[in-house]
Amino acid sequence: MAQNYRVYPMRAAIIFPTSLILGVFAAGCATEAQPQQQGSTSAPAVPVAVGTVVRKAMPLDTAVVGTVEAYSTVSVRAQLTGELTQVKFQQGDDVTEGQELFVLDRRPLEGILQQAQATLERDTAEAANAKAIMGRYEELVQRGIVAREQRDNARTNVARLEATLASDRAAIENAKVQLQYATIRAPISGRTGALMVNAGNLVRANDQAPLVTINQVTPIYVAFGLPEPLLTDLRRYMARGTLRVEARPTNSDGHIAVGTITFIDNAVDQTTGTIKVKGTFPNGDRQLWPGQFVNVVVRMTTETEALVVPTVAVQTGPEGPYVYRVKPDQTVELRPVVVARVAGHETVIKEGIAPGDTIITDGHLRLIPGSKISIRGAETAKPTS
Repeated sequence: MAQNYRVYPMRAAIIFPTSLILGVFAAGCATEAQPQQQGSTSAPAVPVAVGTVVRKAMPLDTAVVGTVEAYSTVSVRAQLTGELTQVKFQQGDDVTEGQELFVLDRRPLEGILQQAQATLERDTAEAANAKAIMGRYEELVQRGIVAREQRDNARTNVARLEATLASDRAAIENAKVQLQYATIRAPISGRTGALMVNAGNLVRANDQAPLVTINQVTPIYVAFGLPEPLLTDLRRYMARGTLRVEARPTNSDGHIAVGTITFIDNAVDQTTGTIKVKGTFPNGDRQLWPGQFVNVVVRMTTETEALVVPTVAVQTGPEGPYVYRVKPDQTVELRPVVVARVAGHETVIKEGIAPGDTIITDGHLRLIPGSKISIRGAETAKPTS
């Protein structure tokens, strides 16, 4: 009987404390979970900055890089060969149309002119004598004293001398023109470049190297290329009136030159896919200079009732751009939007929000739809009016 003894009470004592411990642990976990669940419904408000959706006029601009070109460029060359005796300007001077620039040696040309004038005087005297002889022959033929053949020879001689007189007059005019070429004048108003010759040099007619180059800088052109897809819009807006174009030198202190588009090329450059366009600028202050690179902004039109938000308010998600709109209960909702275009710090919205809506401009990273917010500061950011 002693060998059949089993320790069942000992096993029961061990099982009971274990069940008790598990029950106490589960109760403790439930007690800790309850405060956490209550805290999730009372999360602190997220501090944010906000802006307002407004309607206002917004220009439709296209920004490109352009190059300044002289309105007109003339390379001044001599039209005859001779010694350069005078230079009547300093290189880099502004000159006006018709102003004397160079003077060549006039003496050989004056001699040619005088010789042509003397020849004319001689032939004029011979022609007068021939006419007198012809008059006498006419009288003698009527009286039957001389043959008609002699009268006809006299008429021929008069006609020959009249042709000679015409040739002499043409020679005089040519000599005068050549004498005028001895004084080289500015063909246009503009600014002179580097002087290539000095007084005392022998210059040749139509030499390859010009004596000086003149660039007309008032007014002046700015040439630039616009993408081919914009050509249709460009032509449509130009048909309504002149298009404004702005040019700002890359190293400028903020100065903006304003002009109008005056030229569209007749073909698209197939290598770049752009169309060449030129704007004309008055350039009275000489801020634009030939060969200079400038930032160009072409104003196609102005949309009078554009829906505008600060650019920082528009975020991009997997499904496209969106904004957070503030609801009356100071919570936020996610609103998908359609962006028409971006203009610097402002964005034009095509659809998705309404004028007067308050949207989040800062603090997006901590937001989800339904988040409670608190607005930082007393003022809200608005697009520039």
